[in-house]
Amino acid sequence: MMEEAKHGPPALIGPDDLELLIQALTHSGRQVVGPVLRDEAIVYDHIDSIADLPAGWTDRQAPGHYTLEPRADAAVFGYAVGPHSWKRFLHPPVQTVWSASRDAGDGLGFDLAPDPARPYAFVGVRACELRAIEIQDKVLRDGATPDRAYVARRDRVFIVAVNCSQPAETCFCVSMDAGPRAKTGFDLALTELLDDDLHQFLVEIGSEAGAQMLAGIPHRQADETALSQANAVLERTSAGMGRRMETDGIKELLQNNPDHPRWDDVANRCLSCGNCTMVCPTCFCTTAEDTGDLANRTAERVQKWDSCFSLDFSYIRGGSVRSSTRSRYRQWLTHKLANWIDQFGTSGCVGCGRCMTWCPVGIDLTEEARAIRAETGVPK
Repeated sequence: MMEEAKHGPPALIGPDDLELLIQALTHSGRQVVGPVLRDEAIVYDHIDSIADLPAGWTDRQAPGHYTLEPRADAAVFGYAVGPHSWKRFLHPPVQTVWSASRDAGDGLGFDLAPDPARPYAFVGVRACELRAIEIQDKVLRDGATPDRAYVARRDRVFIVAVNCSQPAETCFCVSMDAGPRAKTGFDLALTELLDDDLHQFLVEIGSEAGAQMLAGIPHRQADETALSQANAVLERTSAGMGRRMETDGIKELLQNNPDHPRWDDVANRCLSCGNCTMVCPTCFCTTAEDTGDLANRTAERVQKWDSCFSLDFSYIRGGSVRSSTRSRYRQWLTHKLANWIDQFGTSGCVGCGRCMTWCPVGIDLTEEARAIRAETGVPK
């Protein structure tokens, strides 16, 4: 249920006011990023105005399938999630870690990569994605060895969340307690409300920074009708999940069945392409490449995303620890749903369904977990 937050009661704004919010975020010195239509998908990129948002479009998803379709209304957030996640901005696919150079006197200097000049403002962050950011915070910000570049980006970001109104066939955030309502981790959260005569957004305030930003935007306090409409949107979305994951005992289920024949079955279908790890909003594995010039005067280290599905990822002297597709898929699924809990105190899955949608052969991790559970006699 929508409740008054400590930073103020829920408010209502219209599309013109959302435009003013985007402009205010830009004028505050932030680089505003939101959903846009590109390459026949809804992706995240720089936006200048509400006109850049995918108004009137939705997505249809299934394992191994993604298409765009026009909507019958002008909803600007009437879709699920696309191939991008916000980690591409907080934890970029490629980034320079440091560079070094020798001066004329052979003195050696090191320079860390500079922080981004402008902080980000994210518009359209779903509840599952907020949970994913929270999970990456545990790994990259709050652990024993924080990632300096991640911390610099993360601590300055302003987040405008969106409560989901359009679940995909591959969504199961309810099972993972990660949606569809944004509860924490945002500065402002929107619920888009449409009927025949009115298009508006219910706004919840999640931080003092959010309250200050909203104060400069025309708005009015939400009435009971709007609150009821917003609750109805979330109830409908929760009931419309396309998938379900039984999480009770899943850690023990996967950790206690490393030799289950289902791993062979999925290995016969898996291409080891790594798509699932690239689109996953919580996967964080990287590799590093060091380069230098022929004169031995300069060098740099570049960090790039990597995948546990790569044969080289687990390479040590003598060969790869996980040389088979079977072992690599088992490592990914068991780590994501089980070992992650031991390491970080939470599951590594938020139920966004991207790994299913963008798998070329449509492997469904909820079905794989269900099959192991069914064939081991573990209660459902």
